[in-house]
Amino acid sequence: MRHALIIGASRGLGLGLVREHLARGWRVTATVRTRSTELERLHEGSAGLLVIEALDITNPGGVATLRQRLDGQWFDLLFLNAGMMAGRNVPLREVPDSDIAGIFLTNAISPVRVADALLDRVPSGGMVAFMSSILGSIGTNDDGRAELYRASKAALNSLVRSFRARHVQADLTVLALHPGVVRTSMGGPGAPLDIETSVRSVADVLEARWGTGGQAFVDYRNDIIPW
Repeated sequence: MRHALIIGASRGLGLGLVREHLARGWRVTATVRTRSTELERLHEGSAGLLVIEALDITNPGGVATLRQRLDGQWFDLLFLNAGMMAGRNVPLREVPDSDIAGIFLTNAISPVRVADALLDRVPSGGMVAFMSSILGSIGTNDDGRAELYRASKAALNSLVRSFRARHVQADLTVLALHPGVVRTSMGGPGAPLDIETSVRSVADVLEARWGTGGQAFVDYRNDIIPW
């Protein structure tokens, strides 16, 4: 039975990924920064296949503690989903420095730090996936909207490439994934995709890319996105 570690699973796409992988017969360890009653309900009905752990990815001490708690466990899939939005519809000159620092730490720096800390828990042939966004593609940036969020995801993509290069000898597949524009608190009520469609498609992409090695920036339809 495959085992997934999903970082950032309290709601939205992260919660949806937990639900989808349980439905596909996986064991899942899911992390949350704050309590999630929906995730707890999933846990109650999971017959022991779901474990919930606490983690704030921006807290290095918390990451070290989680690593210690997971000692001896292996995860076929490490999925870094945690992220935030800041400065939406606000000119960059008006965004507080604290918001700028927060979004880069949460969206770009911390996911890669966590992946580095937990990589030795991923066995040979496993997968590390990062929730990115098509807005992180520098090559397709032709409107400049959501510039701070876009820049944070572009930074994540760059760090994902560096992550793979630093671990070039490892037998693993590394993905940056665009889940589509989804009806979540971030995507808004008018987004074209519901959570269930997005996570089902993302899980299909993970299966299709399993064991391919290397790295790729793809969307929920498994189409390549220019870096």
